[in-house]
Amino acid sequence: MISILQLWFGVTRPVGRTAYALSGLGLMALKYAVEALVIWSLASAAYWPWHFLNPLVSLRTQMLQGAPPWVGWALVAWSLPFVWIALSMSVRRAADAGNSPWLGLLVLVPVVNLLFMLAMCLVPRAGRGWTPRARAASDEALARSAALALGISLMVGAAMLLISVYLLESYGAALFFGTPLVMGAVAAYRHNREFSRSYPASVGLGMGAVLVAGTALLLFALEGVICVAMALPLMLPMGALGGAIGKAIADASADPRGWVAAVALLPLVSLVEGRWNSAPEHVVRTAVEIDAPPQIVWRHVVGFPELPPPRQWYFRTGIACPERAEIFGQGVGAVRHCVFTTGTFVEPITAWEPGRRLAFDVTSQPAPLFELTPYRHVHPPHLDGYLRSHRGEFRLVALPDGRTRLEGRTWYQFDMFPQAYWTLWSQTFIHAIHRRVLEHVQQLAERDARGTAGPHPWRRKVKIEPAEVRQRGRPADA
Repeated sequence: MISILQLWFGVTRPVGRTAYALSGLGLMALKYAVEALVIWSLASAAYWPWHFLNPLVSLRTQMLQGAPPWVGWALVAWSLPFVWIALSMSVRRAADAGNSPWLGLLVLVPVVNLLFMLAMCLVPRAGRGWTPRARAASDEALARSAALALGISLMVGAAMLLISVYLLESYGAALFFGTPLVMGAVAAYRHNREFSRSYPASVGLGMGAVLVAGTALLLFALEGVICVAMALPLMLPMGALGGAIGKAIADASADPRGWVAAVALLPLVSLVEGRWNSAPEHVVRTAVEIDAPPQIVWRHVVGFPELPPPRQWYFRTGIACPERAEIFGQGVGAVRHCVFTTGTFVEPITAWEPGRRLAFDVTSQPAPLFELTPYRHVHPPHLDGYLRSHRGEFRLVALPDGRTRLEGRTWYQFDMFPQAYWTLWSQTFIHAIHRRVLEHVQQLAERDARGTAGPHPWRRKVKIEPAEVRQRGRPADA
């Protein structure tokens, strides 16, 4: 068992084609079996082997329909050890086959990775193989070496940001997974090329490259604090993995040219995933029970006055917060304006059933947040059109004893990947927006039902139901 773990998680043992093939098939079977069991148990969906091999990230998002939101994050965390094993063994197998160890990074490229792994299962061992060099460790010019390594890694990150975000308009796995990994690998490789450093120092340098890049985004007014903070849990582990891989390659290879090819792969991956992946439609549903009949609740659903200042800390950091709603006209064709701190949602009414249902499309919407930043104005591209609200509705269900169940739904798309990670953030904030509006309607309706305008305790009877994921264009359940 120790020998197997050293083969999987180590970086010094050479990897032959037999060990590579058996480990790859066995670990793929284990990963698939666990994920299929989780998806079947928590989402009641069949996860077939061809789903597992499909490179479309959006398809995996659909498999999580009906599952608790945390399942996506759990599967991302579950995948990290497998990413390391695949990367580490592929780097060593590529070198063992007589190729540049940087070629092992092809295991991260969709579709190409399957062809690469098949080839590595067949190519015999070359003469030189994977033999880490015995080089003396030194602290000579340590700070200068680390600074130069960080500078090179920052150029890699800046180039990828420019190509992926501003040229290809893609916020995908290549940006959030591939870029920090390659940045960490390039930094650690450069830091270890002349003198061997320790693995902890190399891993720390890989993570440092990500942190310095995040700080640069803030200093150059390209991003805000909230967005960088949300991305770091994805990017820091990949920077650490890259640091370990870069150190291992530097110890085994004197060829400095391979990392250029690895960097060149990133835009290709970004281009491919941007064309293939499509964002499914999500629906967020929140409900509250109100001690008032539907007729009274209805009056406060179609339009409500100014809400009190938000108590939640995240609304005070710039997340879009609802303030009031106004309606112009009555019936289908009327236009509802829902005013947020970031701007106004324009919502033409599509269903008008007094006391039962109010539905609307969204034809115009503001940014989902104001960036938290020391600068006067920061507006990165992902604030425009990447989070798109399509439609919404309120449903009023009469309950015994003159009470009402008020349900709010929002249908939206989010064009950022991996969606299993990002939609947990979006659903959390949309639920918070729903709660703020529904509780305000609850307070107003219960005051009317009591026949008093005096103070009323703020009640919290919110029930959050699992988010549903549907393909765009498919009808939603009633």
